[in-house]
Amino acid sequence: MYEFKYHRPGTVRQAANFLAKNEDAKVIAGGHTLVPVMKQRLANPPHLVDLSHIEGLNGIEMKGRSLVIGATATHAEVAGSAIVGEAIPALAHLAGLIGDPAVRHKGTIGGSLANNDPTADYPAAVTALGATIVTNKRKLKPEEFFQGLFATALEADEIITKVMFPVPKKAAYQKFRNQASRYALVGVFVAKRPSDVRVAVTGAGSNGVFRVTSFEDALKKRFSPKALDGLSVSADGLNSDLHGSADYRAHLIQVLARRAMEAATAKT
Repeated sequence: MYEFKYHRPGTVRQAANFLAKNEDAKVIAGGHTLVPVMKQRLANPPHLVDLSHIEGLNGIEMKGRSLVIGATATHAEVAGSAIVGEAIPALAHLAGLIGDPAVRHKGTIGGSLANNDPTADYPAAVTALGATIVTNKRKLKPEEFFQGLFATALEADEIITKVMFPVPKKAAYQKFRNQASRYALVGVFVAKRPSDVRVAVTGAGSNGVFRVTSFEDALKKRFSPKALDGLSVSADGLNSDLHGSADYRAHLIQVLARRAMEAATAKT
């Protein structure tokens, strides 16, 4: 690891001002993305700006019909929150599947979204639920925010402050994970919203998270696992690596979408 200077601002404004003046500075919260690559000397930021001590940035609350989660809320806090469990159980379930206990107790929702790893779980939830990503400058919808592998619409001095999730009528997330990293080889989030149905896939797309419109169209007509009978996903444009071929991932999308539907429609 190379030498760097550590900064701990007390407010988002202070952090943003520092980033605006130091274009090579990097934001850190849980550190599960940046620190490993720094240890390998693949990244050499001269300044680290720690957001984890900014008061109120990790809050979880309901505002009207939206679940609002602060950017520095950890995966463990999301998974264990009674508010999340009551409003969107599928989101709590998703957070509980991320990494291992060490990762869940340090990694943050804002850090995951800002990094936009193509195998991360939260992008599927944000996309399927039609969440709004709020920064110190503006509000962004998923289709604006996610811009490809490890790429987002965030500007150099822009910081995620919270994520607003509209509460769906029904939702579920199913994941087939890499047993070593626990990242999603494929993850499928299904959400029935007041106005539509969305099916979002992570882990499989060569360009990051994406929606399966053919599944959505079928589920709009009949929100049932049987509505997916006979439907499939093309392997074109899907990842193919030592963990699984594009054809294998296409098959997993079909299987996991059905499992997600079974979970979403199960009687409790």
